[in-house]
Order: sequence, then structure tokens, then C-alpha cells
Amino acid sequence: MKTFEEMNHHPESEKLVEILQAKTQNEDPLFFRVMVAYYWSMVASMMRANVVSANRGKIPVNMYAFNLAPSGSGKTLSTNIMEDEVLEQFRYTFTENTFPLLAKRNIPKIAQRRAIRWGTDPDDEEQRAAREFDNSGPLLFSFDSATVPAIKQARHKLLMAEAGSLNLMIDEIGNNLASTREAFDAYLELFDVGKIKQKLVKNTTDNARAEEIVGKTPANLMCFGVPTALLNGGKIEEDFYDLLETGLARRCFFGYHRSHKRKVGMTPQEMFQQQTAGGTDQFIEDLSDHMGDMADMVHANKEIQIEDPIALLFIEYQLACEAKAEEYPEHEELRRAELCHRHFKAMKLAGSYAFIDGSPTVTEDHAYYAIKLAEESGRAFDEVLTRDRPYVKLAKYIAAIARPVTQADLVEDLPFYKGTNSQKQDMMSLAIAWGYQNNIVVKKQFNDGVEFLRGETLEETDLGELLVSYSTDIARNYLGDTAKWSELHKMTNAENIHWANHHFNAGHRCEDEAIPGFNLVVLDIDNGVPLSTAQNLLQDYKALFYTTKSHQVEKNGVVCDRYRIVLPTNYKLELDRKEYKDFMTNLFTWLPFEVDEATGQRARKWLSTSSPDYIYQDGELLDVLPFIPKTSKNEEFKKRNLDVAGLDNLERWILNNSGDGNRNNMLLRFGMILVDAGFDYEDCRQKVASLNAKMPDKLDEEEIMATIMVSLSKAISNRVDTAQAA
Repeated sequence: MKTFEEMNHHPESEKLVEILQAKTQNEDPLFFRVMVAYYWSMVASMMRANVVSANRGKIPVNMYAFNLAPSGSGKTLSTNIMEDEVLEQFRYTFTENTFPLLAKRNIPKIAQRRAIRWGTDPDDEEQRAAREFDNSGPLLFSFDSATVPAIKQARHKLLMAEAGSLNLMIDEIGNNLASTREAFDAYLELFDVGKIKQKLVKNTTDNARAEEIVGKTPANLMCFGVPTALLNGGKIEEDFYDLLETGLARRCFFGYHRSHKRKVGMTPQEMFQQQTAGGTDQFIEDLSDHMGDMADMVHANKEIQIEDPIALLFIEYQLACEAKAEEYPEHEELRRAELCHRHFKAMKLAGSYAFIDGSPTVTEDHAYYAIKLAEESGRAFDEVLTRDRPYVKLAKYIAAIARPVTQADLVEDLPFYKGTNSQKQDMMSLAIAWGYQNNIVVKKQFNDGVEFLRGETLEETDLGELLVSYSTDIARNYLGDTAKWSELHKMTNAENIHWANHHFNAGHRCEDEAIPGFNLVVLDIDNGVPLSTAQNLLQDYKALFYTTKSHQVEKNGVVCDRYRIVLPTNYKLELDRKEYKDFMTNLFTWLPFEVDEATGQRARKWLSTSSPDYIYQDGELLDVLPFIPKTSKNEEFKKRNLDVAGLDNLERWILNNSGDGNRNNMLLRFGMILVDAGFDYEDCRQKVASLNAKMPDKLDEEEIMATIMVSLSKAISNRVDTAQAA
């Protein structure tokens, strides 16, 4: 069998699809491919076309489809083109000539059978059959809603004529699903071979039960709608998935577009030329003529043969689909069911293509045309099944709305946000957790006892576009710019450049003019924490260390390391004055050493130094989520710090960053810092043992002595040897 990439679409159908795309300015072809295939199947089924194979026997041609696309995708315009232009002649010829003639030819046959069965006069039976036919109501070419009794009555009329099909086309399926549920139950029975069981009702003089006619009537189903209305996370979505599980999934083709694509930047002249491209009208006119010819009685009850090689091709496709279905776990029942029956839908569609082409057999090309669309439909169905869960929709809603929202807003705007307070809290917790994994942060704030929620979609930091501003003046003429991480030292180590990690309106560096938005954190260290110690503690993070002009210069009688640390953050944050101050306060609490806390201001600036001393350190970007105020993750961070409030910064840092099998490494890092600080072996052993005892899952003393203390002993010996050599 050919690969998916080697298969093509039905040429005439694809030409029509391209025309519909041009006229609607919609660049997504699947919506129109499913639509065109549906109308071809409807034409074939109205003429009672069947596909016949040695292994499956006679199967009526028909098609069910769910074609979901957002408002503005061109559904109304394209259906009008299909029904009022492409199928106009077919509809007129079939309803005015073909159907009445076929009924006139078949009703006498029904009367003859009844007369023989009951021993009555054939003429009387024919008159009664004619009245029965007329009393069934006029033929409907298609309809948008139905009850089960009405479907069975219309089907009885089609059985008497041995022509036509039941064509249910529902628009805005999300709004109309509940009212048409009864019709869906009937259509689930009708799909395979066009049969449905009759309902037993009491027969009376006033309500005589019509005699059942044994036969088959093909049925077609097309459901249009906006995805958000159908997949709304509420009762409508539940009912839809119930229908899929009941059997609709295996019977339907699917088109699904979350958002439609339109060409942008076109001039009015270009759009007009595209919509009126040469040959378009002629193609539709020729196609309409062809459809009119297909309504001729000569094409009625046409049997389209599937020769053995093509039947084997469909069997090969069936086996491939079933093998793929086995790869899905058992709980993926819908995907498995749709895959296992995909070949059957493709076989019916191939018959439609063959009928439209006037071919007596389903060719290999027809088979591949149908398989191609069936595979595209399968991909669309996968997207339907991977729709956003209610808690995901909740997180996206909070992030998308441009204002703080209350619980009342959520209940009013979101149909799926229902249930008890406990259920809502659980959904909110899931939404917040999902948000943190998908760049959405949800902030909570209480005013007068009312909870306000505000969300923000975080932008991941691009290391090629780090936000900086700089000037040769202390407060004025700050140029907002972006810098590459690998070239940041060119600014920090320039000569007398003032720089900041925010942009400013009119280049005026002050708090009131600071523009929210930063993806760099800058730390000032001038209290004697050795540069090597800071590097050791932050060795897991990407950082730029550079010394200041007062580095190793005596200050207040003390000579110590003075330097800055620049840390790129994993997300760009947009915080106001108070939020930024709280953010930096949280960050300072997290750090294992003291820093200059004056850097907790958005308008803070730093003076570059011409010193060549800078060091880039590789690692992961600083995770800002625990430090963003008014978030649940920040509350967790504060709670952890409260639990270890009796420890100093360094011990707290080691404990909070220990876990996932790195306890040994973190304790070793702690010990090395003690060695750098001049502690002897016994002091190091006691402090390491003391900190280990405070860990929730502490190491064995034997492991500490055999690994950590051996390394510390060597480090202490090297320190002593170096000191003696000096």
C-alpha cells in the first residue's frame, strides 16, 4: 500500500475545494474536503448507488461527518455554492423527474405483492399504496432536524419508491445537539446498510399501522458547528462524547479547526481576482451539468464493483489500522474504535468517488483518494479527543481575560465551572498546576474577604533578547535595547556605562517611568562572600559573574571580594513596583548568602567596569515561579522557609535544594564552603552531621564518612599545603 504522502486527493473534488477556499478566503482545506465528499456521497446515495465486493457483499454508499470550524470559516457561503450552484440541476432533476418516475414504477410492484399475499384486487391495492405513498408527506431533499417517527415515515416513503436517501444536515451542532439527540439514536442504526427496527404501536381505526416494507434506505449525516460551542466542557460536551462512545466515532468523518487561517496583506484587487479567477465559473457550470446528468434514471440502483485486488487493498488498510489500534492502551477506546472501522468508511467514500466519475468499478485511485481523506479525518478526530480539559480551559480563561475575576465571574462565564465549593477548589488547583507547566501563572488576592484571580501567560526567555537599557547619564537618555547572553559582558565591562534591567518611558530612569518587563536578575555582593563560594553555590545556574571597581580594595578596613551576579530568568515577568519589590524580597530570602537589598527596585542601575574580570557559567535558567507574589507556588515557598526558619541562609539553601538523589552532592558542597571558610576537619564533620540530621531523609553516617568527609579531608590538606607554600 502507498504511504500517506504518496496518496492524492480526488482531482475534481480538490479543484472544487480550491475554489471554495478562494471564495471564502479560508486556507484550511480539510473543512471543504469533508464537505465536498459529503455532497458526493449524498448524490450517490440518492441514486441508491452500492459498492459490491466478494468479501463484503452489497453495501450502500453514504457518509456521516462532523465538520467543526470557528465562526467565519465560510460554511454558509460554501454550502450555498454547493447546493445552489453545483447541485442545483441534480436536485431539480431528481425531485421533479427521477424520484416520481421511480416511485411510479415501484408502487405497482408493491401492490402486486400485497394482492397475492392477501388475495385482494391488484387495482385496489395499487390505489391504497398510492394513497399510502402520498400520505407519507412530500420528499425532503435534506432536513435539519427530525423525530424518530418522522424519520421512519420518510424512510417508508423512500422504501416505496426504492429511491432517495435520508439527509440530515444540522448547523450549530453545539446549540442543537440536545434537541436532535433522538435523531442521532436512529441514525446510529441506519449507517451500515440502511436498516432500522420498527416500533410496535397499537393499531386502531383512526391510527392504522402501515405495513412494513423490508428494504434498505441509505442515510447521510452532516453536522456543522463551532468547536467551542460543542466542546464547552459542560453537559453538551458530555452528551457529544456519549454519542461518540455509543458508535458515532466509528461511523463519522471529522473535520476540525480550532482557528481558521486567512490570507493577510492582500489588496482588494488581489482578493477580487482570486475570487473571480478565470475558469472558476465555467468549472462550476460544467460540474453542475454533470451532476444533473447523474440524476438520470439510468444511474439508479447502480452497483459499483470492487474487484478482488482493490478488496485486498482495503483489507490491507484494515489490518494496518487494526495493528495501529493495538498500540493504544485500553482506555483509548474511542481512538481504537475509529481506527478499526476507518477502512469501512473509506470503502463507502471510494464508491461515491467512483459514482461521481461514472466508473463501473472502484479503481485503485478511488481507493487511495478515500483512504487519504480517511487518514486526514483520523488526525482531526485525534485533535477532537485532545481537546482542553475543563481545568485547562479554566487556566486559559483566567490568563486571557484582561482583568481580575471573582468566583461569581467564573460561574457566570464558564459552563463547566459547576458543583460544590470543594469541586471548584479541586478544579482551580488543577488549573493552577497545569498553568505552571504551561507558562501560565495565576495570582490570588483578597480584598474585603473577596477572592480576586488574575492570570498571566508567561513568555519564555530568549537568550538572544535580554532586556537592558543603558546610558552615559545617571538618570536620563536610557536607551531600551536587547542583548545576547554571550555578549552581555560587552556592556557590563564597558567604560562608565550606566545600565538597568528595565526599559523606561522617554529614557528617564525613575520608578514612575519604569516599563514592566524584565528577564534578568542582578545581584550586588560587597559583604565579603568569596566569589568562589558564590560560584560553588550557584553552579547549577546560568550566570555572569563580574567584579566591580572596589573588588579586593580596602573598604572600612576590610579587603574582600566585591562583584555582581547576572542571572537570566526562565520567563519574562511584567511586575509593578510593589510586585517587583516583593519578588526580589522573596529571591533574597532564597539566596544562600547576603546581598545588597537595594537592588530590589525596578529603577535600580549599575555602573559598568572596564575590568576584564568576568566569568560566564553554564547551567539552567533561574526559575522565577516560586518568587512571584500572590501565587500558590510562592505560598509553598514561604511555607518551606517557615519550616526551616531556625537555620541560617546557607543551611536553608542546602535543605531546600536537596532531593531527587542529590543529598550527598549538596552536603559535599556545604562542606567545601566550610573548608573555604577555614574550618578544620572536626568542625566540618560536626556541621555536616548536624545539617544531615535536619534532613527529612538523612544519609547514613557511614556514607558521610566514606564519601563526603574523605573529599573534605583532601581539600583541607590541599588548603594547608597551599598556605605553607605561600
